[in-house]
Amino acid sequence: MAEQRPTAPLQNATLCQIGFVAQDGARIAGKFARLTGLPMPEPILTDGFEKAHTLHRGTPTQATAKLFFLNFGQVAIEIIEPVGAPSTWREFLDKHGDGVHHIAFTVRSADQSAAMLAAEGVPVVQSGVFEGGKYIYLEGEKELSVLLELLEFNSP
Repeated sequence: MAEQRPTAPLQNATLCQIGFVAQDGARIAGKFARLTGLPMPEPILTDGFEKAHTLHRGTPTQATAKLFFLNFGQVAIEIIEPVGAPSTWREFLDKHGDGVHHIAFTVRSADQSAAMLAAEGVPVVQSGVFEGGKYIYLEGEKELSVLLELLEFNSP
C-alpha cells in the first residue's frame, strides 16, 4: 500500500522539544536539573559551517551554540547558548533576552514540511545538518507566537 502524503504540514509530526535561548545556558540547565532531579546535562557544541552547512536567512553563517538537553520521555527541553552569529538564536536573544525560542517536531521530510509551512506564511529562517539528520527553523512568531523547528533524522 502506498504511503499517503500529508495534507497538513505537521500532520505526521511528533512534538519532541521545547527550546529555550539563554545568555548563560549552563545556569538555566542547572536550575532545570535541580528542579526536576535530572542530572546536569553536559554541553554539546554545534558544528561550524564546514560540517553543519548552516544557512541563516539564506546566507552561510559560522553560527554555533552550546546545547544542553534535559529529556522527559517524548519531549526534551533544549537550552541553547549562542556562540557565533548571525543566527536565529542570537536574533532572539538580542530581541527578547532569555526565553522560549521554539517548539520542535520530528517529521519524515523536513524540506517537504518546510515548503508547506512557507506556503502558510511561516518561512524558513535557519537550517543546517547535524550528525544523524537535519534541522530547519521557521519564523512562526507572527503566525504562531513561537518559532518552529523541524527535525529529520536519518534512517538507521
